Amino acid sequence: MIWRTFLQVFVALVVLVAAVSAQSPFSPVILVDDATVTEYELTQRIRFLELLGQPGDIAEEAENRLIEERLQVAAARDAGIEATEDLVGAGVDEFAARLQLDRAGLVAALNRGGVDVETLRDFVAAGVVWRELVQSRFGPTIRISEEEIERAALATGQSGGVRVLLSEIILPARNPEELAASQARARSLTGIRSFSEFAETARRVSASATRNRGGRLDWLPLQSVPEQVRAQVLGLKPGETTEPIRAQNAVAIFQLRAIEEVGTTEAQDLAIDYAIYRPATGADLSATVNGLDVCDDLYGFAKGQPEERLFRDTVAMSDIPADLALELARLDDNEFLLRGSPDDGARSILMLCGRVRDIADGAEVDRGQIANQLRNQRLTSLASEFLAELEANAQIVRVGQ
Repeated sequence: MIWRTFLQVFVALVVLVAAVSAQSPFSPVILVDDATVTEYELTQRIRFLELLGQPGDIAEEAENRLIEERLQVAAARDAGIEATEDLVGAGVDEFAARLQLDRAGLVAALNRGGVDVETLRDFVAAGVVWRELVQSRFGPTIRISEEEIERAALATGQSGGVRVLLSEIILPARNPEELAASQARARSLTGIRSFSEFAETARRVSASATRNRGGRLDWLPLQSVPEQVRAQVLGLKPGETTEPIRAQNAVAIFQLRAIEEVGTTEAQDLAIDYAIYRPATGADLSATVNGLDVCDDLYGFAKGQPEERLFRDTVAMSDIPADLALELARLDDNEFLLRGSPDDGARSILMLCGRVRDIADGAEVDRGQIANQLRNQRLTSLASEFLAELEANAQIVRVGQ
C-alpha cells in the first residue's frame, strides 16, 4: 500500500512537471531516479551522434545513452568518484585524438554542427567516472591464469588454434521488466554443472532456435566467438558456465562442453560482411529462401521496399552483438539462417556475405599484451552486466509517454 501511494505521488509529480514546463527547451523529457534529461540535452545528443555518423535510430540511441550515463554518474557518485577538470580534459583530448583532431579542432567542428561544448564535456565526464568505477569495483577481482593466456595465444592463430564446444541459453530482454526478470533467472542458472541439466533447461526456457537441441552449438573456432563471451570461456572448465552476458534484447549464458587445440594455423576474422533482410510482418519467406544463392540476391527481394527492410554492412568483429556474432560464426560465405519466430512476426533472414581475415605471421606472442587484453575484455563484460543491473533496478520515466 505504501509503495502504491508513493508511485501515485511520483507519477502525479511527473505530470505536474511536464505541464508546468512543457514549453521550455529545458523541461525534462526523461526521469532516471532523481536525475533528469532535458529536451535540450536530448536534442544536443542527437546532433552530436549525427556528427559522429551514428547509424540506426539516432533519437532512440541518444535516449538510451543519456539514460545509461545518468546511471553511471550516479553509481560513481555513490562510490565517491567525481569527474575532475583534469580527468575530463584528458578524456576530451583522448576522444579528439581518436578522431584525428586536437581539442580546439574538435570543439570547432562541434560548434559548426550546433553542438555545445558542455554536451561533449558531459559525454566525456560520464565515461571517465564510469571507467574509474569499473576499475575500482572489478579490477582487483580479476585474475588471468597462465592457462587462459595460453588458450588466447592459440586462438590468435600464432601457434595453431583452439576450438570450443558450447551450449547456450538465451533469455529475452526486450524491455526493462523483461531484462530484470531474465537477469535474475540467468544468475540462478550459472551454477549448473551437468550437461544434461543445462540441455533440459535450455529446452524449457531458452528463446534461441537452438532450444530444440538443448542449446547445443557445433564446434566453433575460439577466435570467432564474440569477445565478451570469449573472455569468460577462456577461464572455464568443461561443465562450467559463464556469468550472464547482455546481448541485443537478450541475456545469455553459455556452458563449455569441450575445448581442444587444433594443429593448423587459423585465419583471424577482423570484420564480417553480413546482411539482414526483414520482410513485412506475416510475409511468406519461402520464395525468398528458395531463390537465395548469394547476398546480392537480397537486393532484388528488397527492391521497392522501405530501406530499413535490408541491412548490409562490413562490421568489426568487436562491434557485432554477441548473439549475432555466434550465429554468423556458424555460417559459411553466402549461407543464411532464419531468425525469430513466425508466431511473433519477427522472422528475418541473416546471411553471411564474407569475412575479412588476417593470417597470423608467426610473430612472437606477447603474453603480457594478451593478459591485458583478457583483463580488459573481462572488465567490459562485468561492466556491461553491472550497467544492466543498474538499469533494471532504476525508476525510468519518459515524460509524456
